[in-house]
This record gives sequence, structure tokens and C-alpha cells, in this order.
Amino acid sequence: MLTIVSIVLFAVAAVGGITIVTLYKRGKLSLPLALVHGAVAAAGVIVLIVAAVQGQTTTAGIVALVLFLIAALGGLYLIYSHLTKKMLPQAVIGIHAAVAIIAFLVLLFGGIQRGA
Repeated sequence: MLTIVSIVLFAVAAVGGITIVTLYKRGKLSLPLALVHGAVAAAGVIVLIVAAVQGQTTTAGIVALVLFLIAALGGLYLIYSHLTKKMLPQAVIGIHAAVAIIAFLVLLFGGIQRGA
């Protein structure tokens, strides 16, 4: 059940991420939206950690957790870059998004225990 909750949280975070990218490509950046995106994703990570500790996820769920943590590092760097008025590195944006998408797909298709 906790893995499913984390999937929902990551799906909501993904919608926020897509919105952020769309706004960024139009020359607008919403820091409040980025912070909400990060907070929802962080909640997903916390729920997934609890699921892993309680044995409620699969090996794929743990792989997804590691990937989400890597994506979170990229997200933190992007927030840092924004707050320090630096140009957002396109490579970091792309890697952050790609790792998060891969993590989501791994979790969605392999993270739920059978019979859960």
C-alpha cells in the first residue's frame, strides 16, 4: 500500500515537473511551484523509504528509490543555482528529468509486490 502511495506522490510531482519545464521554456520560472514539486517528490521518497524498511516493496522499488535520491540531488542543485542567480545548467535539467522518469517507470512496473 505504501508503494502505491509513493507512486501517486511521484505522479503528482511529475505533473509539477512537466509544468515547470513548460514554463521554463517560455522564459518563466516559478520558484513556488518548484518548491512544491520538490516537497511532493520528497514526500514520495520518504514514503518509499518507509515501504522499503517495512519490506513492502520489491528490489525494483529499492532501485527506484536510489534513482529518485539521485534525481533529488539534481533537483537540489537546480534550486541552488536558481537561488544564487546562476544559469540553470541544461544538462542537469535533462539528467534530473531523465533519472526521475526512469525511477518512476521502474517503480510503477516493478515496485509493487504481488498480492499487495
